[in-house]
Amino acid sequence: MHRKGLRLGNTLFLLFFFIVIGLVLHYRGRTKPLVAFWNDVKSVFVYDKNPPERGKNPYKVPESSDVAVDDRTADDVASDDRTLLEKEGIDKSSNAANEEEPEEGSTSSNITADYAKIKDFNLPAIGSNDQIIRHHKITLRYREQYEQADWVAYKLTGDEASAYLSRDGNKFVPDPLVSTGSAITSDYTRTGYDRGHLAPAGDFNINPSDKQETFYMSNISPQIPDFNRGIWNDLEQKFRQWAQRDGELYIVTGPILKPGLPTIGNRNEIAVPEMYYKIALCLTDDQPRMIGFLLKNEFSSENLKTFVVSVDEIERMTGIDFFPRLPDTLEKKLESANTTKGWFSARN
Repeated sequence: MHRKGLRLGNTLFLLFFFIVIGLVLHYRGRTKPLVAFWNDVKSVFVYDKNPPERGKNPYKVPESSDVAVDDRTADDVASDDRTLLEKEGIDKSSNAANEEEPEEGSTSSNITADYAKIKDFNLPAIGSNDQIIRHHKITLRYREQYEQADWVAYKLTGDEASAYLSRDGNKFVPDPLVSTGSAITSDYTRTGYDRGHLAPAGDFNINPSDKQETFYMSNISPQIPDFNRGIWNDLEQKFRQWAQRDGELYIVTGPILKPGLPTIGNRNEIAVPEMYYKIALCLTDDQPRMIGFLLKNEFSSENLKTFVVSVDEIERMTGIDFFPRLPDTLEKKLESANTTKGWFSARN
């Protein structure tokens, strides 16, 4: 009887030992292994009424859907926006001065200066539960459910766009500021997808540390190689040309994220977006102007003008409210426009 009890105890000890070893090996590559372990435990024992749907085959295209799903309710979004605007001392509904467009006599430098005084005026609407990551040059909202950002916002200056800084020595690394742990480099290894930049490294050419920020995995998304190195790269170069011409642009870019996307990843499940967007706001011209692009994650030889859409359309597909701190009338005018006027030259 004593021997049987001893053997049972040894067996349980060995079982526990191998379980611990297995857990260590499984979570070893995670940026936040304890957080990842705890999230997995909660996912097993806590019932989720609306679990995220995931495609299992990264090369199988799921059924198409035009509209992405915003996790927040309309009341949550409205409440979050009102709270943020109140904190900044901005009353968009009652301040008549804010409702008016800049006067014709106003200089572009004054317009830019006025908006620049508003903290984070170029960021999309932020919810109380959003995981906002602020680096020196780029700010993003990280979506743990998809292991990537759904928007990255930053200012692109003409000086940055016209300078050159080699990317030799830059390395893709996990983002240390993502509390839940970002994707890791090996999640993309041998998947057939590029580690595609959202905010491109080519937009940061003065400070090496700013360029390295763009190599954080929070700023990376799975892109078809022909897309990443083709039409997406063409669009990035076009934005740099505009920044050199106009002095500076406020840019917001990201993927269209929604449940049911296929996934890749060795340690993490990373959603593979079907589409990406890029938005630019120019305030240095006599009149502010905005342009939006929506592109499929695939090869294309089409002219960039083909992909121009209104920012309202991008908002409809993403559930994101862009530039909410602009006066309502100006925001409505800029975001409803579907035009290339003031952007492309007659030659292109």
